[in-house]
Amino acid sequence: MENLVKDILDLAVRIQSIPAPTFSEAARATFVRDCFESLGLPDVEVDEICNVYARVPGKDPADARPVVVTAHLDTVFPASTPLDLAFEDGRITGPGIGDNSLAVAGLVGLARMALARSEPLPGDLWLVANTGEEGLGNLCGMRSVVDRFGESPAAYIVLEGTALGHVYHRGLSIRRYEVTVRTPGGHSWAHFGRPSAVHVLAQLIARLLEVPLPIEPRTTFNAGPIAGGTTVNTIAAEARVQLDLRSETEAAVQELAKKIEAFAADLRCEDVEIEILSIGDRPGGRIPVDHPLVRLAVNSLDQLGIKPALKIGSTDANLPLSRGLPAVCIGLTEGGGGHTTAEFILTKPLEKGLAHLLDVVNGALLAPPPTTPAAPPSSPAAPQPPGSRPPSSGYYTGSGHPASSRGRPGRPGP
Repeated sequence: MENLVKDILDLAVRIQSIPAPTFSEAARATFVRDCFESLGLPDVEVDEICNVYARVPGKDPADARPVVVTAHLDTVFPASTPLDLAFEDGRITGPGIGDNSLAVAGLVGLARMALARSEPLPGDLWLVANTGEEGLGNLCGMRSVVDRFGESPAAYIVLEGTALGHVYHRGLSIRRYEVTVRTPGGHSWAHFGRPSAVHVLAQLIARLLEVPLPIEPRTTFNAGPIAGGTTVNTIAAEARVQLDLRSETEAAVQELAKKIEAFAADLRCEDVEIEILSIGDRPGGRIPVDHPLVRLAVNSLDQLGIKPALKIGSTDANLPLSRGLPAVCIGLTEGGGGHTTAEFILTKPLEKGLAHLLDVVNGALLAPPPTTPAAPPSSPAAPQPPGSRPPSSGYYTGSGHPASSRGRPGRPGP
């Protein structure tokens, strides 16, 4: 295992050195394809949006449902960002090393571990390095993955480089809008009194700030990039802002979106045009804490001596969860500084992270076909009678103890 850990870290460094901003992942996709082909994996391909697929054949794919493991290729950093790394004892620092270069390297490591087993995994293991997870990628890569495999997999397992010990089984509902205000504009002295696009946009944001947001379900909004006007003495003819709305439920996001439209309608007049454009929709969803896949991930961490934390966040797992499909997002090691050039990973926990990954994959491949329809994606788990036990899963669950609801609030995600 020591040699494998070193190889994966070396591979993560090579992957990190290839710029891969969202929508520009082709070079990194080609590199990952070559890595899969070098292992002799079948069905290696790169699709039209640069998702990279490969299959590790299972022992009896006719009887065992496949498992799909994904890791996103893209980063938040522009192609011009210097990608220098700093190496310390037990630590690697640099933009994108944890999010998500290490996870992409982990796909290759998982293939190597599966191929090195004394006997094949129970069923087929599909590995996918997907695009479009960050920013305005709108989960386009994962959307294509789920469209391709649908309900056939026993589980979708999403990898992140860091967050070892976290089990993301709930996905935040997220909607993003760009609001553009247009007015005739004019001279700040000669035409004073005409509406300014900047002023109107500021009024709209101010009204949003006055909206009381619920604590349960937790709901937030953010006014992100904002721009407008031309000179200090010109009444702005155009201004725009991008808004990010998030909640633990889809209904709360929809309600906040309706308020934005209502505020815009109130501010529109003969000389004020307001356009609201949807620029992102990350559907939410969940599987309950007693779902066999959650229990499997939690029990695996317990056996490795890692305290599990059940989380909600924004990851590629949102997509299958939104369709009522079993999915979790797990991490390979510990780290910090995400989405900054000071991002870092710790190298020592990676060995346990790889063992955790293989344990979850193997357990998920042992899952039987579902006997009941999936619950609606935004519905909480059905209440259980007092003293009742969670349903038997058929998954290998290690110690067999059901998952608890322990854990802190989840990381926000992209």
